Amino acid sequence: MSKVRMAGIKMGSSNLGGGLLVAALLFGVGCERGQPEAAQNEALTDGTEVSVDGSLVVDWNNTAFEAAYQVDTKYEDPFPHLRALTMMHLAMHDAANGVQAKYARFALESSDERADPTVAAAAAAHAVLNSIYPEQRELLDAKLSEFTAGAPKSGRERGLELGEEAAQAVLASRASDHSDENEPYVPKDEPGRHRFVPPFELVYRPGWRHVVPFALESGDQFRSAPPPALDSEQYAADYEEVRNYGRLTDATRTKAQSFYADWWYELSEIGWNRIARVTWAKQSERDLWFTARLFALLNVGLMDAYIAGWDSKLHYDFWRPYTAIRAGATDQNDTTVEESDWESYCVTPPVQDYPSTHSALGAAAAAILYQVYGGDVPFTMESTSSKPPGQPHSLTSFEQAALENADSRVACGIHFRFATEAGLELGERVGEQVLASLLAPVAQAH
Repeated sequence: MSKVRMAGIKMGSSNLGGGLLVAALLFGVGCERGQPEAAQNEALTDGTEVSVDGSLVVDWNNTAFEAAYQVDTKYEDPFPHLRALTMMHLAMHDAANGVQAKYARFALESSDERADPTVAAAAAAHAVLNSIYPEQRELLDAKLSEFTAGAPKSGRERGLELGEEAAQAVLASRASDHSDENEPYVPKDEPGRHRFVPPFELVYRPGWRHVVPFALESGDQFRSAPPPALDSEQYAADYEEVRNYGRLTDATRTKAQSFYADWWYELSEIGWNRIARVTWAKQSERDLWFTARLFALLNVGLMDAYIAGWDSKLHYDFWRPYTAIRAGATDQNDTTVEESDWESYCVTPPVQDYPSTHSALGAAAAAILYQVYGGDVPFTMESTSSKPPGQPHSLTSFEQAALENADSRVACGIHFRFATEAGLELGERVGEQVLASLLAPVAQAH
């Protein structure tokens, strides 16, 4: 994406003039639904390359979020939903490439060039989501019928069969990924160690650090370097920055910085999937194969960035600014100023500070979008967490978006600067690994 790693760039108050579980608890998160363009339903019979519109991938992306909200109305447990979304997009990608091989596949081995590719991709999405959200079968069946009605019988039947095979192959590959693993967490009352931050008395899904990644070799493959020592100058400098920049009242934030602190606060997978939908609509190339690969890579990057981030978070168990600033007299650093009643601008998510996974997901997504598109795509869109609601925001590049997204967490008062920088570095490494290891064009596949 960028010519140099983003983690070395600071975006504090002087550089930009103008959430995890918590985000869902604070506001109702929504996602826009677009109407699918008419998809071509001609079955492939001779291996001839055809153009099939990719809007059904975008439509199923919306449908996956809709199904998740139907069973989890406040989106209070986001990780299983992102896992479902990622598997769905991988299955759609595999199904399309099982008809015509343009990119390497993730799990599906069988092929059928006489299957209808639109039907196959839709059937794959339906089968994955139906396995995870069986109570949403009516919604999912109705959506599947939109892409099967009118397709020639032979191609339709073959497409349904191939899509089901793709879904089952992806689901089988994740059957033992430890995503249901629980792990107790007990905070330690020691300087620098994480403690629960009101209003939460928990750490969200600490066992997620053990989930098997999709593209990384392991969750600790890119484990972040240790955070600065409590008695270091860097810790004192970043402590002082967030104490003033991220405080609830009398902060050094500008009005613009408060705006994007709120605007970026929504869960990363919701925001970056919306960015993908908005920027995809501007592409000249939008066929089924390109679109299926785009959303599969994006969500693998988001998923693996969470897993890698959770590994580092639980490994270092570093405290949040809320705790650190209120306990400044006990942090072994004579230059930090304690404020026993300090409040952050935003509510602190129930997980450790270091590294910032919000920053990591943004960097991974930005790297993937830039590479798949072959360049930047300026965009304007709304966010579910903006204040006032419905206020659009414009970004000129994916790098700018990733950097502003990271800076928003310091402006919110919920991360130290060194945590966002570590998150940016981690996320870009995850994005690079995803791009290097999965779904390569067939000519490059090994």
